[in-house]
Amino acid sequence: MTMPRSLQMRLGVSLGILLTLLWIAAAAVTAVMLRHEMDRIFDSSLQEAAQRLLPLAAVEIVGREEEGVTQHLADLRDHDEFLTYIVRDDEGRILLQSHEADPAIFPEWDGPGFRTTATHRLYGEDALQGTIRLTVAEPLAHRAAAARDVWAGLGLPLLVFIPAALLAIVLTVRSGLAPLRRYRDRLAARSPRDLAPVACDDLPVEAAPVGTAINVLLAQLKSTFEAERTFAANAAHELRTPLAGAIAQAQRIQVETKDTGAGHRAAEIEASLKRLARTAERLLQLARAEGGRLRLDHLSDLRITARLVVDDIERTAPNRIALALPEHPVMSDLDPDAFGIIGRNLIENALRHGASDKPITVSLSADGTFSVANEGPVVPTEALGRLTRRFERGTAGTEGSGLGLAIAASIADRISSKLTLQSPRPESSSGFEAIVVLPIASRTLSEAASAR
Repeated sequence: MTMPRSLQMRLGVSLGILLTLLWIAAAAVTAVMLRHEMDRIFDSSLQEAAQRLLPLAAVEIVGREEEGVTQHLADLRDHDEFLTYIVRDDEGRILLQSHEADPAIFPEWDGPGFRTTATHRLYGEDALQGTIRLTVAEPLAHRAAAARDVWAGLGLPLLVFIPAALLAIVLTVRSGLAPLRRYRDRLAARSPRDLAPVACDDLPVEAAPVGTAINVLLAQLKSTFEAERTFAANAAHELRTPLAGAIAQAQRIQVETKDTGAGHRAAEIEASLKRLARTAERLLQLARAEGGRLRLDHLSDLRITARLVVDDIERTAPNRIALALPEHPVMSDLDPDAFGIIGRNLIENALRHGASDKPITVSLSADGTFSVANEGPVVPTEALGRLTRRFERGTAGTEGSGLGLAIAASIADRISSKLTLQSPRPESSSGFEAIVVLPIASRTLSEAASAR
């Protein structure tokens, strides 16, 4: 039999089967011992009955006037006669018998003591030098019926006890494994990016090393990830100053040189350095998205951040963005910087890949839904799933680091949301739209925070 994979079921089934077998074995041994003891008591009763009846029968027979006459004892009242007897002389003539005695079941006399036939257990005694012989018989069926009653008395309680015991075992095992279930629930409730230690103080002694090992592993993973993020952030940060200096030198060369070829090469160098600077900026944002704290202890109005981001981008792309905001504040505990990173990346992605003669639609609804839509060719369905990968670009000839959507998707994942990409746009045959649902406070908290 294949054991279930569940530890609770395995313990319950194993203990239940073991307990059932033990109780059945104990009942069987008890029944055998009781049967042996019953046979001993029945034999003792048979012997005692014979020894008490023999003197009475001898007195009755000796005092008769006629010899060899069979006397039947009268039945005073109806009753079950389990013991029957006959009294014979040394010639085998029946002198006295009980009222239900059947001479056919009594074998020939072969001396005092016990004997067993196919149907009866018998005991014989003699008196007056063997001239009076008493034999008492008891049906074996009587003893078998008593044995069956014993078996029933032992077996019927098991029908009630065993299910109750199995239920008690299941409940006990379930109660004992409750700390493991709570530990499992704590693990299941954690987000994939949460590498904080898992509380394991309530685990049993046998399972505590597992909890400790998992916490050690989480600590090592957290240290490794933090080292990678720190390196990426530090590298991107340290590149800012030399990149800015190199761009300034390239621009100066373009101004000062009179060589057309040198000026062209300086312009190419400037463009490459600017791409490198944008990549460094995206790496800083990625490190912030993966390692920084995204939810704060206070609320802020997301509309303010949306306006600041749009105003900043419009300096380089005037009249390209149509912003739609609700009338009432949209309060959230999301870090404004994190929301700014999402908005900037989605808007810049739309400007870079959308139609240059069509405006970009940016909207924030009262329920926290933030969307950025642009006009342009339809993106194939199989390509939509790849756009949130790192360094994945929509088209080979498009400028960009390939990190913008990946950064937005990473922040959305850490705030228990999802970046949804659609192409074509809803109710349209073309275009592209990116949607993320941001966490917002309840209406009561929003009104209180707005009043403050």
